[in-house]
Amino acid sequence: MRLGGGLLVVLAAGAAGAGWWLLAGLVLAAIAAGVTARVPEPGDSLVERVVAAVARLSEVTVYAIAFGAYVFPEHRAAAAAAFVVVVTGAGFAGLKIPAFAVRVAGGLLLVAGLVLVAVCLAVPPVGTADGLRPPDFAGVLFVAVLALPFLRPAGRDKAGPRVLLLGVVALLAGFAALYQLGAVRLGLSLTSLRDLLSAADADALQPVLTVVAAVATVVPALAAGTEVRARAGVPGLAGLAAAAAAAYLLPALPVLLVAGLATVFELLLGVRARRYSGTRE
Repeated sequence: MRLGGGLLVVLAAGAAGAGWWLLAGLVLAAIAAGVTARVPEPGDSLVERVVAAVARLSEVTVYAIAFGAYVFPEHRAAAAAAFVVVVTGAGFAGLKIPAFAVRVAGGLLLVAGLVLVAVCLAVPPVGTADGLRPPDFAGVLFVAVLALPFLRPAGRDKAGPRVLLLGVVALLAGFAALYQLGAVRLGLSLTSLRDLLSAADADALQPVLTVVAAVATVVPALAAGTEVRARAGVPGLAGLAAAAAAAYLLPALPVLLVAGLATVFELLLGVRARRYSGTRE
């Protein structure tokens, strides 16, 4: 479920930073997510709990910004802040969506994504030939960091196949968006997926995109709120307040970068914990 909410903003930010090399960055992120799929969660030290909480809160802020931009564009900032307070606060308070409903929502999002890709590829693009720049290794790494939090699978059961599926979906969506809009136009707007439907002569699907954006952001934000409480306890409420302020004040890019770097740090702590455990044994 993380991927749907993340792609709403990651594709535009990645295209702005790396152009067509966005696709290489998504591949690198998927490889990293697969390699680290079985890395254990960080332990219970203060640093580990804080890093995990920051990672989840920054993801929540990304979902909130996407929700405000796609669902309430005329009141984007206020809607984003309210999203953190209401949705993530509900998760923090213990509200959970049944696992069956989460699986159904994930399946519907997958179908919606594939339909979007099919629509974009079926309509020839108009004037999007912006060329492929020389290899941009910094841009590829930048995209990989932005996308990594949203390509990591929830849980470790069948992690490999799920990472593969997520990576394929992300690549298809990225290619369809670049094919239809070009790298420049894709990177211009936070809500480039709305432009994508317009370019594909599919404005009739705009209400569907609104519903998809709501589902893709609400479900993972609830789960993140629960995890923040588990990691930070009552002090996590201060983190929710900071996330609400960030969603109101900040653009998507710095929040995506914080989410990516926090995830990398979280994985490094998990690797250290596993090595320490193996040494003790």
